[in-house]
Amino acid sequence: MTGKDATYTHGHHESVLRSHTWRTAQNSAAYLLPHLRPGQTLLDVGCGPGTITTDLVRLVAPGRVVAIDSAQVALSQAAAHAEAAGLGGHIEFAVGDVHELEFEDDTFDVVHAHQVLQHVGDPVRALREMRRVCKPGGIVAARDSDYRGFLWYPELPGLDDWLQLYLDLTRANGGTPDAGRYLLAWAHAAGFEDVTASSSTWCYADETTRPWWAELWADRAVKSQFAHDALAKSLATEDDLGALSAAWLEWGAHPDGWISILHGEIVCRA
Repeated sequence: MTGKDATYTHGHHESVLRSHTWRTAQNSAAYLLPHLRPGQTLLDVGCGPGTITTDLVRLVAPGRVVAIDSAQVALSQAAAHAEAAGLGGHIEFAVGDVHELEFEDDTFDVVHAHQVLQHVGDPVRALREMRRVCKPGGIVAARDSDYRGFLWYPELPGLDDWLQLYLDLTRANGGTPDAGRYLLAWAHAAGFEDVTASSSTWCYADETTRPWWAELWADRAVKSQFAHDALAKSLATEDDLGALSAAWLEWGAHPDGWISILHGEIVCRA
């Protein structure tokens, strides 16, 4: 989900959705799970293809769950996923903007956002809106990547070039590529006083996950919105993008290839 004066850097190419549909509540929202109870009302902000959302539905059932995203294509995929999981009638889907949530004050027990605040124009305003629609004593939770905190081996120059381009492009698009480290500060700026901050990682280093991650980024480097925007903003040439794609494949083929994807997390009591 993007927001005011920001453009979603990843877009919705198949190579992006290949990554997003891997996400579950367990591998992407474990920090939130101890706070969930049956019967809670929950808003999932920036639900994407809905794989996390459907897991959350099962944990708060029979509570009301609403999932919003700024992109109809994502909502359509999320609705199809929910239907396939037998949960189509348990989630309300709607187009929405986290900067201006179309819900009354004090509506939800839990307001959750995964990989959203890094892509919006005003993350503090977004958190204030999430707090507004959260009931007193409820939970506002967010988890975001911190690209400057990514680590990998082998240390290929092409991956250094990829990271610099990603940082430059995301900032040019109005986002914050290292959002994870700012979540606590943004929460305080949004008026939260009771905030628990943490971090966690995804790690891809085996013969299944390493080539999977490498191949999806090799495709994203040349086929996704990332590639389109990099060319349109004259931040890279087609040859540059081809070299980044090749670097990802080289890394993925290395038997010692390892990458750690850092995330910041916050649980805020409204």
